[in-house]
Amino acid sequence: MTTPSPAPLLVLVAMPEEAAPLEARLQGAEQLATPFSPFVTEAGMREVRAVRGTLAGRPTVVVTSGIGIAAASTAATWAILEHRPAGVVAAGSCGGLAADVEVGTLIVGDAFTWSIADATAFGYEPGQVPGSPARFEADKSWADAAEQAALGSVDGATAVRRGLMLSGDAFVTAPLAQPMRERFPGALSADMETTATARTAASLGVPFVALRAVSDLCGPAADQQFHLELDLVAEISARVVEQFAVQLPAAA
Repeated sequence: MTTPSPAPLLVLVAMPEEAAPLEARLQGAEQLATPFSPFVTEAGMREVRAVRGTLAGRPTVVVTSGIGIAAASTAATWAILEHRPAGVVAAGSCGGLAADVEVGTLIVGDAFTWSIADATAFGYEPGQVPGSPARFEADKSWADAAEQAALGSVDGATAVRRGLMLSGDAFVTAPLAQPMRERFPGALSADMETTATARTAASLGVPFVALRAVSDLCGPAADQQFHLELDLVAEISARVVEQFAVQLPAAA
């Protein structure tokens, strides 16, 4: 009798630069066909890319979705239905929103909401879309394992923070950062995909967690380093995802 293969880990990133260090870690990597048509951007031809292989002994599919809520939702829905993963990890980079977050910090996301959604006039919480919960929550056992993976795989110069991540189709520049901190006092970071992926995973009943590293500060203070090259940040995230894959059997 043939033993069935374990369900894969699904890792979603937005950009090819974020996928590169993950794909480089895959053993037996092969590119998969997707149902999506390529499209042309100012940066050239872009497409949803999916690569399958083995990461730290665990079957893994890395999907590059493209930037933004719609792109993340579309790619995540297809990837979950197609590959039936054990769970989903959002990886790559993010912007540091909390005033005390530094570039290079690895954020373990355990709660997620929309940065610019506002139905408070109707009694909803900031970030809550009517008909949805105020927060989408990471699977606790996955978030615990992800935090341990992060603490065990980063060097002493890399901080690890765990908490709320925001997402929306707007770059959080300095003028937006302080009002957003006031609306979401516990938020650590902002990006354009994670909450969409968290919502998709929740809708399809799949465990989810986020492991993203801070590349830019949304509202840096004077003399504060505000930027780190994307390839360095992507490497931090990929290293933690790999360590998380080692611990995944205990977390699943």
